[in-house]
Amino acid sequence: MGIEAPRAPLDQSRIDAALSRYWRVSVVDLTASTQDDLANKITSGHGRSGDVIIANYQSAGRGRLDRSFLATPSTALLFSVFLEPQRSRDDWSFIPLLAGFSIAETLRKISARITIKWPNDLLINEKKVGGIISTAVGGGVVVGIGINVSTTQVELPVENATSLALNGVTKLDRNFLLPLLLNAFEKHFTEWDQGESFLEKYSLLSATRGREVSILEAGGTSIQSQAVSFDEQGRLHLSDGQIVTVGDVIHLR
Repeated sequence: MGIEAPRAPLDQSRIDAALSRYWRVSVVDLTASTQDDLANKITSGHGRSGDVIIANYQSAGRGRLDRSFLATPSTALLFSVFLEPQRSRDDWSFIPLLAGFSIAETLRKISARITIKWPNDLLINEKKVGGIISTAVGGGVVVGIGINVSTTQVELPVENATSLALNGVTKLDRNFLLPLLLNAFEKHFTEWDQGESFLEKYSLLSATRGREVSILEAGGTSIQSQAVSFDEQGRLHLSDGQIVTVGDVIHLR
């Protein structure tokens, strides 16, 4: 693999050839946000389950709690998928956790020792390599995924970030990685949608379970407790009996 191969342009034909028939990927070079683009496509009546938009660069990409998610062009996987679950809507909030599990498990097969910080940050050695957000749109959910692939140390946006390349992963071609992740996610989503529980599998890859944590809630209040377990709605259960739906988690040493 040549030195420029990890940053080769996204190739629609190569991606399509490796995908299952469930997915329909649209490749764009530049956009503000794949999440917004896909949501707009759905609300305008032109989208359906299995639609994917992936970009070489996002000028206004965002993560959880409206934080920005920025990456140098062609160094990251930046994509959003639309899913229309048949499972109870009460369980849809588990979908981003399911996506996190699916990505972590799949990338572990190419030597990326990824764990998951609740609810859906992807970590390698406690540093963030990727993140996931989700938004209910119409009759389904748009899941946005960002993963630092070939990002160098000087290109990282924050000190506690990392990339696959910085952790020794050699299979960095995004045209290979995207179909690999999407095909695995289709399998796991189908199993989940048919009623299978992924709580145990998610928990085994969790970097949060069993840890002392500090959680900043949306209203600005802070909780400090031990993370004990998760439930089918994607909520975090703490040792003091509290149940957290949304929050920013810090793992305490």
